[in-house]
Amino acid sequence: MKEEILKKIEKRDIKIAVVGLGYVGLPLAIEFAKAGVKVHGYDVDEKKTEKINKGISYVKDVSSEELAPLVEKGLITATSESSVLSEVDGIIIAVPTPLSKTKDPDLSYVIKAAHDVKKNLKKGHIISFESTTYPGTTDEIILPLLEETGLVVGKDFFLAFSPERIDPGNTKYTVKNTPKLVGGVEPNSTEVVSALYSLALLNVVPVSSSRVAEAAKLLENTFRSINIGLANEMAIMCNILGIDVWEVIEAAGTKPFGFMKFYPGPGIGGHCIPIDPIYLSWKLKTFNYTARFIETATDINSNMPRYVVGRIQDALNEKERSIKGSRILVLGIAYKRDIDDVRESPILDIIDLLEQKGANVEYYDPHVPWVEISGKLMESIKDPKYEDYNLVVLGTDHSSFDYREIYEKAPYIFDTRNAFRNSGIQDNQHKIVTL
Repeated sequence: MKEEILKKIEKRDIKIAVVGLGYVGLPLAIEFAKAGVKVHGYDVDEKKTEKINKGISYVKDVSSEELAPLVEKGLITATSESSVLSEVDGIIIAVPTPLSKTKDPDLSYVIKAAHDVKKNLKKGHIISFESTTYPGTTDEIILPLLEETGLVVGKDFFLAFSPERIDPGNTKYTVKNTPKLVGGVEPNSTEVVSALYSLALLNVVPVSSSRVAEAAKLLENTFRSINIGLANEMAIMCNILGIDVWEVIEAAGTKPFGFMKFYPGPGIGGHCIPIDPIYLSWKLKTFNYTARFIETATDINSNMPRYVVGRIQDALNEKERSIKGSRILVLGIAYKRDIDDVRESPILDIIDLLEQKGANVEYYDPHVPWVEISGKLMESIKDPKYEDYNLVVLGTDHSSFDYREIYEKAPYIFDTRNAFRNSGIQDNQHKIVTL
């Protein structure tokens, strides 16, 4: 079976299904289609499948101009019927893995996808999970479920974990040229799934097991979370010491070895960095081990919005203004620059906390026309009059902002990203407060 499948892959005589057509699944489907592989997208959201079948993209990193020709050629189709999984040779699962309200891993989307695969499993199927999860998920949960069919992994079907490494908005490293880890639950699976990805991606990196691939993904983002946590705590300490944290970081960065620059901010956002370390920490708790670095960094990062609001309150006090009743404009609410993704964005928490303290808050983000915060719908204002606010808070440093105009018109600015200085603005009027 393995040799037969490898020959089919080599001839590109295969079809694949991508389960989950979000910011991970759709770009991946695009790359396989560009490589001449017919792709069936499967998503329970019928609005998404309808748009794809019309050649319309809803993912910022994928243009409709890129998608439409592939749809017209029949290389990409989309459906909300799981039966399509029985019609393909390879299945790639890219569904969400959020946290529950109790901050435990929520694998409900992954398990549902696994049940969909199980219902349609056939001999020769190649299955890869990309959804970030804790080490052991693929071989402890997914594999036993699929083998309930009587089919045997490595002989009748092939199963691996291959973590997504999508960085929204990054035009240098895309799904195509970012190295792709593949860890099978056994060696044949690693070989077959690696061959499948090699059809569309430039650099496939096999590892010894699915657990190694799962742990590597968590390490990547835990590394970032801990170092951002250190930078955030440094910002707090520098404020106490009365020195400029941004200057401290740039000074340390002149060392050509042994130091990597990480910057503070209003918190951390997105699907990966706030969530992945908690998946790892949760797994270790089942072994009665406390991941202390992770828990400390998580505590620092998750409390940055409260720290920022406290600093904003202090800044307004310096102008003899109460935070209650102040008109505050927040610039940028996406979790990072030049994207429309607000998942886990700390800026939403900052707005919520400011409103709880009685501030009158509006926001302007050209990438995010509306957002829901604590059950309340907010819309981005269209044409901000910076001079009309008591304070302008720079939450996300979008490149489209005219920082010179903002500086000239706003009476007072709180910059959480050091964006004004990075734009070459000298604060001769002492209008800017930073972390």
